[in-house]
Amino acid sequence: MNVFARTLGTLFIAALPLRAAPAALKPERQLTFEPRNHNLDNNDNFSPDDRWLAFDPREDDTAIGGNAIVARVDLATGKITELYREPRAQPWGPGVGAANINPVDGSVAFIRGLAGATAARPYAMWRRGGVYVRPEKPDAIGFLDARDVIAPFTPGALRGGTHRHEWSGDGQWIGFTYNDALLAEREERTGEKVNLRTIGVATQRDRGPVRVPAGPENNDGEMFAVVAVRVVPAPRPGSDEISRAFADAWVGRDGYRRADGAWQKRARAFLGTLRTNGGRELTEVFIADLPERIDVPGETGPLEGTATTMPQPPRGTTQRRLTFTEARKFPGVVLEPRHWVRSSPDGTRIVFLAKDDAGVGQAFLVAPQGGEITQVTHQTTPVQSCVRWSPDGKALLYVSGNAVTVCDATPTSPTFGVARALTTRSEQLPENAVWSHSGNTIAFNRRVLTAGRWRQQIFLVEP
Repeated sequence: MNVFARTLGTLFIAALPLRAAPAALKPERQLTFEPRNHNLDNNDNFSPDDRWLAFDPREDDTAIGGNAIVARVDLATGKITELYREPRAQPWGPGVGAANINPVDGSVAFIRGLAGATAARPYAMWRRGGVYVRPEKPDAIGFLDARDVIAPFTPGALRGGTHRHEWSGDGQWIGFTYNDALLAEREERTGEKVNLRTIGVATQRDRGPVRVPAGPENNDGEMFAVVAVRVVPAPRPGSDEISRAFADAWVGRDGYRRADGAWQKRARAFLGTLRTNGGRELTEVFIADLPERIDVPGETGPLEGTATTMPQPPRGTTQRRLTFTEARKFPGVVLEPRHWVRSSPDGTRIVFLAKDDAGVGQAFLVAPQGGEITQVTHQTTPVQSCVRWSPDGKALLYVSGNAVTVCDATPTSPTFGVARALTTRSEQLPENAVWSHSGNTIAFNRRVLTAGRWRQQIFLVEP
């Protein structure tokens, strides 16, 4: 990209100053009361008919390895039903959690550690995978991605751990983050930086299911899985090479329109870690366009990787940098709060968090074609959570000032960027806010003192 284009990429369009919207706060309804957590995990938790929410009761954000249950709660009655209970549960694994519901058939994808987890080889980022369960057949799990850690490796299988599985809008694909087990163990042995996080996708459309040789840490999978983004240990300063890809999401329910006018059916937006000309690490927004078929090896290496190299993206995959913020007063995407990029349903805008010129974390928008970034929120206090789109793409949902908040995200609206709190400010920070498919309900977590401990309970509020 030339210097002029890069300069344009650092610009942003200031929205209207924040005005308080004169609207009364909506009443909240507490949905869960049991003395355990009910973690929504920043996922897509509503069933397609909005009748129930999926959650897991892990003890804290990093305790999936010791969690045994994925469950659902009925919005009308508050009744909780288990979707899956791990029969081999131990403190070290296998571990289950982070449920995400298919928007078409209602099947629930979630993380599951390796069945043979032991205290010596416990649940870890590179020892886990994606499974699913259908609500009408609880406890009957199916494996999404295959795993093969025995050379020669199998195309369509991966050799590590997949995480935060997200169904595509048509329910046919899964996106996820990925860490490679072979390279993680090599890094542990040698100290060489090779355990790099990246992202991948899987589908049944290309040669699925995938069968692999039997092994204590191998499993077959129903989908053909590949890495979608190339990462390198030491990005060249000033280049668009990245050492880490993470916080990813599908672009549009059905893709987006490329700059050349063609329709791109499948793409993943994500955050990438690069190095500036001065050698500083910086996080920017990227996009990976996926080809029609993902079972054809690309130019950078085999899909399944080798004993010393990462699996590589399929032929026709392209990754591009969307934001160029180095010249801003506060460059880069903020990493706290932890958040995932999110695309508007029509695929025209991607939302992410960055600091404004006052150093306050705000929501910004960028098009999947790249170009200028647009500041949409103008909060006096930082955005404290992931940002989610309303189903019609007209509003954004997030937490600010310890309150669940929405703002107008329609660029042509005279109230673009105007925010209003839906809940009163609370001492306990609302978390994991998610919008129902109908747009009529918002669910979120808040910790409530329950049986002597602060537990994540689920609350509901109307937008």
